[in-house]
Amino acid sequence: MNGIKKKKPWKRRLKKLIVLLVVLGLAVGAVRLFVWPSLQASATTTYGSYTATTGTISNAMSFSGNVNVQNSETFTASSAGTVREIYVSEEQEVKAGDRLMRLTGGQTLEASFDGRVNSISVEEGDEVAAGATLIRVVDFNDLTISMRVDEYDISSVYVGQACTVNITALDLSFDSELSHIDRISSSGGGTAYYTVTAAVTVTDDVLPGMQATVTIPEEEAVDAVILNKEALSFDETNSAYVLMENDAGEMERVYVETGVDNDNYVEITSGLQEGDTVAFGQTLVVLEAMKM
Repeated sequence: MNGIKKKKPWKRRLKKLIVLLVVLGLAVGAVRLFVWPSLQASATTTYGSYTATTGTISNAMSFSGNVNVQNSETFTASSAGTVREIYVSEEQEVKAGDRLMRLTGGQTLEASFDGRVNSISVEEGDEVAAGATLIRVVDFNDLTISMRVDEYDISSVYVGQACTVNITALDLSFDSELSHIDRISSSGGGTAYYTVTAAVTVTDDVLPGMQATVTIPEEEAVDAVILNKEALSFDETNSAYVLMENDAGEMERVYVETGVDNDNYVEITSGLQEGDTVAFGQTLVVLEAMKM
């Protein structure tokens, strides 16, 4: 019909939304007025227990790294000539001083360290130009692990420090020590990082390029009284204590002194003995309807 304006759909939706909000507001108000005052809170504390034991506890720093070759040598021709004789084959183990290859002009190649012939690029009788690659020897047993240590931890490491290297893919661990710290940093996201190297003697199945985790112990306590850290509490002065049941069946505070902490367990240097059982509690708050 002419002259009659139809209501737009968005106006109808807006009107419905306003009505819905009003209804929700009335419902919330009713709950606050009639329901909440009729509720009361009750608290229940339940206790679990831990027993102090004797053992060894330590904490450590851990870094990710990669396996790298320490000794590798690629031999090249010093001048143009002919390969007269090859004394070794690929994969052969060689000792320092062993002859590898002889060329015309008196050039004889010898291994400068113990290792393995990784590749031979020529055959006997080949004509080679000056600078041509001939043979490569690699030490696959004495390798290095390179890791990045950030500026916050670098002051805690030093050359000669003992560490353990775990080869991730093989789940093999080797004792090692830090052999070098590059004190020229590289930056990443505003944090300075320093390359730290650990020398390690490995088995034949460990190959360059593999990922590794290097663990550096910091503190250790042997034959110590240790306790799960969940049992510890701290008072307003930050003094540590545990809860123990007294003769009256009540929980009371027993203050303790702590030592080495590895985030899961803590050394107890005084206050507890092996076999002591301590309690830890959680408070559960329940809302219940009041009887009218």
